[in-house]
Amino acid sequence: MYEITNDFAHQYLKMHFQITEVDGKTAHTMYKGHEYSRDYLRSLVRRRTTKVEGIFDVVTKDGYELKVSVCAFTLSRIRTSQEQAIRSIMRKNVKEKASALTLDQLAQEIVLGKIASDIYNEAKKIAPLRHVGIRKSELSTPLAKLLQLQAR
Repeated sequence: MYEITNDFAHQYLKMHFQITEVDGKTAHTMYKGHEYSRDYLRSLVRRRTTKVEGIFDVVTKDGYELKVSVCAFTLSRIRTSQEQAIRSIMRKNVKEKASALTLDQLAQEIVLGKIASDIYNEAKKIAPLRHVGIRKSELSTPLAKLLQLQAR
């Protein structure tokens, strides 16, 4: 992400694209997913805190299927009921956004942290949070269907 935006703050994000067509010296790509770098994820983990993770399968407005992994780190240990409440907030926000946006719009909101910010603002009422982010997203639609959806 750092190479795309030239913003050093996005250095920890690894973006994945798939080339769909080559036109002369131009390669047209499609968003395939993203993930946090391994060392950044390791730096977020602390002792005596809780890591709340949620993995959700969502479908975008234009029919693409994604697997989205959200993680939240608390300031101290929390109860299981609080974990479940935070996870349900994650599920609600991610599914609502995905059903309302196209793949390009959703990818932009995921990578720039808009969805994570919404989750943080809602979940901080349940337990004090240190970090909320979408750790990984992955396009799970098969390639044949991708090309068919793109032809529309």
